[in-house]
Amino acid sequence: MESPLDRPQYAIGIIGAGFAGIIAAMHLQRSGRQDFIIFERADAIGGTWRDNTYPGCACDVPSYVYSIADAPNPDWSRMYSPQAEILAYMQGVVQNHGLEAHIRYDADIVHAEFVEAGGYWKLTDRQGRLTTVKAVVAALGPLNRPKMPAIAGIDQFQGAAFHTSQWDHHCDLRGKRVAVIGTGASVAQVVPAIAPMVGQLTVFQRTAAWISARNDHAVSAGQRLRFKRFPGLQRLLRHAIYEVMEFRGRLFIGNQFLHSFVTRQSLKKLAREVHDPETRSKLTPTYKLGCKRILASDDYLPSFNRENVQLVTDAITEILPTGLRTADGQLHVADVIIYGTGFETSEIHTDAQIIGLGGRELFTQWAKSGMEAHRSTTFSGYPNLTYVLGPNTGLGHSSVLHIMESQMPYILQYLDVLDALGPDGFLDVKPEAQATYNAELQARFKGTVWISGCKSWYMNTQGKIVVLYPRLTRAFRKAMARLDIGSYDQRSGTLQ
Repeated sequence: MESPLDRPQYAIGIIGAGFAGIIAAMHLQRSGRQDFIIFERADAIGGTWRDNTYPGCACDVPSYVYSIADAPNPDWSRMYSPQAEILAYMQGVVQNHGLEAHIRYDADIVHAEFVEAGGYWKLTDRQGRLTTVKAVVAALGPLNRPKMPAIAGIDQFQGAAFHTSQWDHHCDLRGKRVAVIGTGASVAQVVPAIAPMVGQLTVFQRTAAWISARNDHAVSAGQRLRFKRFPGLQRLLRHAIYEVMEFRGRLFIGNQFLHSFVTRQSLKKLAREVHDPETRSKLTPTYKLGCKRILASDDYLPSFNRENVQLVTDAITEILPTGLRTADGQLHVADVIIYGTGFETSEIHTDAQIIGLGGRELFTQWAKSGMEAHRSTTFSGYPNLTYVLGPNTGLGHSSVLHIMESQMPYILQYLDVLDALGPDGFLDVKPEAQATYNAELQARFKGTVWISGCKSWYMNTQGKIVVLYPRLTRAFRKAMARLDIGSYDQRSGTLQ
């Protein structure tokens, strides 16, 4: 007798209920598809905006472009939205579009296996529940796997210690000696937020960051009212901000005049905002602007003018029960250590498995060859699987929500073809098509700032850039407008 699990229970399974999963679900609905389920590993939606609750947490892209095109929010309180406001916005989108009924919470998918005979996927969550779906839309997000540094003695510290994405809100920082490790985007927000309350703040910097002006400001009640009454005004503002950001993106891909201009502005900002020459020198990057992520902040650099804030650039050699020892032999006593050491983005270390044709496993493949996909969306040997915000979709200049929305027309056309193949059919990208696309994509990095010599989280340990897209977002949207069906093998399963 045939088991119900020998056939798909749902047409589509979305893995993840962050922005990528929400956007995927909205586009599925708009195309007339309602037979889908969203698997969320936590007990609430939100992804990185649910997990990151550290003081000062906010978006580093203007609110009006860091939002879904078909779900504008006229009520943003600031040009750069704080975390709680972004999360509330996401919750509102889920409610307004009836997505809650599609979500299964506490469903961390740890095993996905393609059934070739039936042309569908078997998904198993951490609790052992099995669900079958015809197609998978992975919406896992890149910023949900905290990266901890490999420092000797990291487990013997006797005070409180936590990653910025796992903030301990029970830890009272007032008057404490706090050590912050790292100088990335999260730290640039944490430091000015906690500096006024702590007794001593020591920031351990491995590499100085380029800092650009943020120009954040509150949105007036009158402007919010105008956006409500005249939605077209908000669309115009969104478009204007997008065009400015798209123009600025040219500094990353070869526009030397623009690159030199922004470099000079950033150095002037540093000189203006940091008073002590020695500290200013330590905060001056020695690599080309844009090679690593440019941070937007107007209060991070001035924090180092405070008497209770110290910048340390000597390498940490050991963590002891009472503090951190650096290469110069000095012990920096601390009550609390905050790890602002980022996320695993270029290489994924997970106990989850995605098993495709012939028993191949996706993450094992990526560990050997580096992350890659066809059009950043599909994977040879893994039929009926698409990925929103997959390899080489990251940006240095604009909103990744634009990338997510640009992928959906391609994915919907993929699903249309899959539907036409019948109940047992499946669609698999040709290996040569994937190889050709990635060779051309990697060649596009020539002449960009990203290969100018620095080491960044954009590349894996082999030096291959696997996170970023090497062109502007307009080029990506154009490339994703139509499914290149000739790049795919169309096959039917053998189930009788």
